Amino acid sequence: MGLATTILPLALMAAQAEPEAVAPVQDPVLQDAEEVPIDDRRRPGVPADLPERIVQENDGAVRAPPPEAFYRKYDGSEGDLTLDVALPDRARITSSLCPKGGDNSIYALYPNLAAMCHSKLDPFHHNLLKGDHPLGDKRPGFLKGDDWYLILTGISDTVVEPRSFPIPVGVQTTDRPDSLDVFGRSDSLVLAQTFIAGVSLLKGMTAFKPPTVEYRVTVAGQYNYVDVPERRVLEVEPSEDSERHDFFIGLQEAFVDYHIGRFDSKRYDFFSVRAGIQPWQSDFRGFLFQDNQLGIRFFGNRDNNRWQFNAAAFWRVEKDTNSGLNDITQSLRDDYVFTANVYRQDFPVVGMTSQLSLTYNMNREAGDIEVDKNGFPVRPALLGNLRGRDYDVLYVGHAMDGHFGRVNVTTQLYGAFGEDRDDIFTDDASKIQAFFAAAEASYDVDWLRFRLSGLYASGDSDPYDGKETGFDAIFENPVFAGADTSYWIRQTIPFAGGGRAVAVNGRNGILNSLRSSKEQGQSNFNNPGTVLLGAGIDADLTPDIRVSANWNHLWFDSTEVVQVLRSEGSIPKAIGHDVSIAGIWRPWANQNAVIRLSGAVFDPSDGFGDLFVARGRDDRFYSVLANATFAF
Repeated sequence: MGLATTILPLALMAAQAEPEAVAPVQDPVLQDAEEVPIDDRRRPGVPADLPERIVQENDGAVRAPPPEAFYRKYDGSEGDLTLDVALPDRARITSSLCPKGGDNSIYALYPNLAAMCHSKLDPFHHNLLKGDHPLGDKRPGFLKGDDWYLILTGISDTVVEPRSFPIPVGVQTTDRPDSLDVFGRSDSLVLAQTFIAGVSLLKGMTAFKPPTVEYRVTVAGQYNYVDVPERRVLEVEPSEDSERHDFFIGLQEAFVDYHIGRFDSKRYDFFSVRAGIQPWQSDFRGFLFQDNQLGIRFFGNRDNNRWQFNAAAFWRVEKDTNSGLNDITQSLRDDYVFTANVYRQDFPVVGMTSQLSLTYNMNREAGDIEVDKNGFPVRPALLGNLRGRDYDVLYVGHAMDGHFGRVNVTTQLYGAFGEDRDDIFTDDASKIQAFFAAAEASYDVDWLRFRLSGLYASGDSDPYDGKETGFDAIFENPVFAGADTSYWIRQTIPFAGGGRAVAVNGRNGILNSLRSSKEQGQSNFNNPGTVLLGAGIDADLTPDIRVSANWNHLWFDSTEVVQVLRSEGSIPKAIGHDVSIAGIWRPWANQNAVIRLSGAVFDPSDGFGDLFVARGRDDRFYSVLANATFAF
């Protein structure tokens, strides 16, 4: 026998004779069913332990009435019950929960009902004056049918604004007899109190579709006070004081909105038409035309709100000089705006909305001679040949607003093409070819948002070539690069020495357009253009406190127009640095009370210094804005 055949049987015998002590391994299948968790299974008859009880606190909640609380009637069908009375809508249900006549016995049984009943002056809960309940038998007799709602709006807007800017010394006289410089003292003060009252009557349940018809009227009244250190700044007459008190009431909204219901789709898409004085904004940030003007607008949406469109025509209302409110006591301007746009949501990517727009501005004010209420000519502007102008301009625009991943992006492109029949330099017809581009990107890191802004508006590099290439808007009011906390956007810089009653830029405007007035003047495409590069940060310190900081650097795109008007050989393009910081406090964490305080410092560069800084005067300027807004 071989060695292997001998050793193997002996080894097997030894293993059987002396077994090794090894801990037994229990088969998992044989373990107790309660000790081995198996998803969705348990032993019959053995209750499993329940999780901890969840308690949800909701003091204002009211339990829905049980089914037996509604009267039911047998209709003859086996086992079938039908309602004999219609269920009230949610507005009527909530109003019925607040008993009238002082009987509060129901609160003993349902104590949470008291949370549903509030004063009519409380705008945060169900309120007849805020459109939460239908008027019912309280509606005026001229309103036919049911489901009419009333919405009242009241706003108080207070502004305190110390500031400084280059102020020209009057030619005829000044408050200081020995002042011989071109520019005098720069400090001034603005106080403004505006009250806005609005009423809206609308018919229809508005949870998923627009109202069937809406009537709205909004009136604004403003008192303003301005104090400046030089004469002929606020009033054309040198004998007038260098301070001014003024009050004006303007009609800001007065329109009828009619819902064309036969075009509704199953996805609640709609068509509507609106006629009267109404708000309009041409793009996401208010670069081209944002105003309340007389017009007619056709608008709606399709494809589950993925497509939205507007088509509108406006006939511009004259503005009050000092308040900027609509003045319907004056004749309408010979200035017309025809505009159309279309929005597409989630294009080109999900989270981004794109817009295409066409806006045609037809101005026929060449024969007008308009003097504002302070005595300064505004049409035609006292610039160049001092002649009135007719012009036609077509603005072609593309915009995007949304986000690419975590980066928030807003962009705007405009091309302006048309004809100016009376060029202020050549007296001949000129072609208008101007361009505008702006972009702002931001990135959120927890409670911080970091922003980068860039803007380019082309300037006119040759005033005598038969082309006007300086971009100008119709009525701008941009929310961009710090908005009105920015010094350059908030303040107006007079264009002293090159024009009379003309400013480099407009109040609450970003373009260097050399206009007599943003409110009453004409667009001017013979301008030096604007270039801006900015950075900013928004910090949400608490849910009701935000602090923002902005830095902008500005340039003229081209200074040839300014050189001709000022008769100077060369002017640098750099305008200066604009640094601002703003704090916003919303005490109730909503828009019903907003208190804002901001400050800005403008440090001029060589171009601004050559034009506006006199020797021995301040070479830096400031703007402080304290604003308190309360709304009902």
